[in-house]
Amino acid sequence: MIAPPKLPAHARRTIERFLRAHVEQAGASGAVVGLSGGIDSALTFRLCCDALGAPQVLGVLMPNAAYDPQLVAETRDYAEALGAATVTHEIGEVEAAYRRMFPIVHDRITVGNLTARIRMAILFTEARERRFLVVGTSNKSEILAGYFTKYGDGAADLAPLGDLYKTQLRALASELGLPAAILARPPTAGFWDGQTDEEELGIRYDDLDRILVGLEQLRSIEEIATSGGWPVKLVTAVANRVTAGRHKRRLPPIPKLSLRTVGIDWRD
Repeated sequence: MIAPPKLPAHARRTIERFLRAHVEQAGASGAVVGLSGGIDSALTFRLCCDALGAPQVLGVLMPNAAYDPQLVAETRDYAEALGAATVTHEIGEVEAAYRRMFPIVHDRITVGNLTARIRMAILFTEARERRFLVVGTSNKSEILAGYFTKYGDGAADLAPLGDLYKTQLRALASELGLPAAILARPPTAGFWDGQTDEEELGIRYDDLDRILVGLEQLRSIEEIATSGGWPVKLVTAVANRVTAGRHKRRLPPIPKLSLRTVGIDWRD
């Protein structure tokens, strides 16, 4: 039986130390976090406020037409209740401009990726002007499954939730007392009406995390499937996602031409 991943007792303390250390080492003044109304960004924002102090954290809301105005207001209220400032950038006009440039594009995944990259460009602009770092909100489940946009929501200076599976993240959010509405809201990237993470992934996070734990422990596909009672086809699909998303977790490949090469034997 593969047990769900447990939240390490030192998770909060380690993440807060991580944030303080990296912001200080970079000579930065604070952190910028994109706020979507979901649990990942809300938890990241809270940890940044606790680690750095709320005045040193900026929440950036970037709604488009798919976003409920009530959710935008709720998200802004959440950030301000923590004592942090927010700014809001409506991105509908920017999305429309890109669509006019590419009238042949109709695939909603392509459009969704574009939306994620527009948002990340805004975050880095806000961060640069303030000498802040962009703090990403991706978790371990998404990173391993490749469920993020390359150079979009996967682009950040720091990824404090990157070693927490989604189920561990939920446990930490509950421990910190995040609002019930945030804890209960189905995870979504907000790319289109009705879009949810689990529907796109084709698997519940509870099952995904246990399968990923099995892969992390180097168990075989058959052993994982038998242990958790999943079809071999499902476990194989998850393993294939991890392999297919490998390019998202690496620097672009560089051919070896000199004594020391970035990403091969010149490691920072």
